Amino acid sequence: PGKWTVPGGGLEVDDYINTPKTTKDAWYFALEKSLRREVKEETGLEVGDLKYLLDLTFIRPDDIPVITFSFWAEYEPQKGSLGNNQEQSGEVELDEDNVEYFWGTLEELKEYDLIEGIYDEIEMVDNLIGGKTINEE
Repeated sequence: PGKWTVPGGGLEVDDYINTPKTTKDAWYFALEKSLRREVKEETGLEVGDLKYLLDLTFIRPDDIPVITFSFWAEYEPQKGSLGNNQEQSGEVELDEDNVEYFWGTLEELKEYDLIEGIYDEIEMVDNLIGGKTINEE
């Protein structure tokens, strides 16, 4: 609480259970649908193609292991199509759990109290957009 971060959340069974199965026994793209839902719920935005960034594994203080997956997507403040027939659109409309937002540069981000690791992830995305590779150590 009180720190800056990026939109995120968890995969919920409701993201797929009440939709038609893609195969006889399973659903395709449940994670992608969940990511899009989270961004839309938290910001009111629809983003373009989702791109995998990294995964992060840790053990919570109550000894429950957690794996998080970070993705990124392009967004422009006007409506348009970004591949896969996915449209990007919308102006930011925060949900009740979020009180502020900002668009900023990497340099500006250094002035914000971000949750651990978020600056590094945003820097990785900036490098990818700039045509660089990211270090996978």
